[in-house]
Amino acid sequence: MVTAQYPQMPVEVVDSATFPAEGVPACLDKLQAGAVPQRSAAPARLTAVAAAPRSLPLEPRLGAAVELLPQMIGRSLHLRDVSALVRMVAPRRTPVLLLGETGTGKEMIAEAVHAASPRAQRPFVVVNCAAIPEALLESELFGFVRGAFTGAVQSRAGRILNAHTGTLFLDEIGDLPLALQAKLLRFLQQGELQRLGCNDPQHVDVRVLAATNADLAAKVAAGEFRRDLYYRLAVFPIELQPLRERPEDIVPLARHFLRQWQTETGETGLCFAAETLDLLEQYPWPGNVRELQHALERASILASGQEELLPRHFPAAQAWQTAPRPRTGDVRGADQREAWGAAPGEGGVSRIGPRRAEAWTEATGTHAFV
Repeated sequence: MVTAQYPQMPVEVVDSATFPAEGVPACLDKLQAGAVPQRSAAPARLTAVAAAPRSLPLEPRLGAAVELLPQMIGRSLHLRDVSALVRMVAPRRTPVLLLGETGTGKEMIAEAVHAASPRAQRPFVVVNCAAIPEALLESELFGFVRGAFTGAVQSRAGRILNAHTGTLFLDEIGDLPLALQAKLLRFLQQGELQRLGCNDPQHVDVRVLAATNADLAAKVAAGEFRRDLYYRLAVFPIELQPLRERPEDIVPLARHFLRQWQTETGETGLCFAAETLDLLEQYPWPGNVRELQHALERASILASGQEELLPRHFPAAQAWQTAPRPRTGDVRGADQREAWGAAPGEGGVSRIGPRRAEAWTEATGTHAFV
């Protein structure tokens, strides 16, 4: 059954007499090292073990031969996987939940889902749930009729109704007030909304996409987010990796943002020095793609009239590179060393951990953001 579903995965059937008393983990290590188990004549309890490698994904990489979406810049397999998922789900009405850190491009992916869907020529309405005051959010989403509250001198359609026949993108859905989540759930389940001050429900045809940088599962466990709403939104989740986990995308993105800046300003002739590209690939970019874009704009201004973008034109990345490293043997320093990962030149970007930027800020007293 395993080989039928995952033909690329080598499988070895091991019985209880094979590698006795060592357990499955030890069997895996020996199988990965090339050992061939000796089968007993009368096998007892059988255990199917993936021969190698342990890191083999349960599903084959979706995007190995997939063309990137037009909106995407980069060369990582992760972007191809995301492109494949977008193309799978775009033609359907299925809700999509986009997960990822701030600045990873969740809104861009939402726009790509809409653009590849049959609703591409219909409205694409964005609501930032964290940017609208809680007292106004319900009327902004669902609308109201004249006289519904003090100051409601005329009726107003809400954002949901504005998205009728199109797509509604709920950004920062994790910040949606708990009291409003039940009403949103009813809309998602029934396809109906009820404007403030009106007793008659109104049917709407809206495809819903949502995004968050929060851990919604943790919010559900803490009672801060409705479990039923979470399951309704997370029918098809797509997680976007932070830029530090796909460093092969940094240089293509940097070149793209530089060309974009030159097109907007009419300034030409500026290029990257080799050491600058090395620095950009090593820096962990805690603000992800958005930080890189802003850093390129700032650097282009600082380098006006020059021929090359140099490391000094990226002060945050250069300060991170030259920041003093913790002393060996110091308990606090050892903890920081673990948080930072390898220093540039000591293993490079492959060992950068998610807490590296935080430790760098603590050690230098300055923020990593540009």
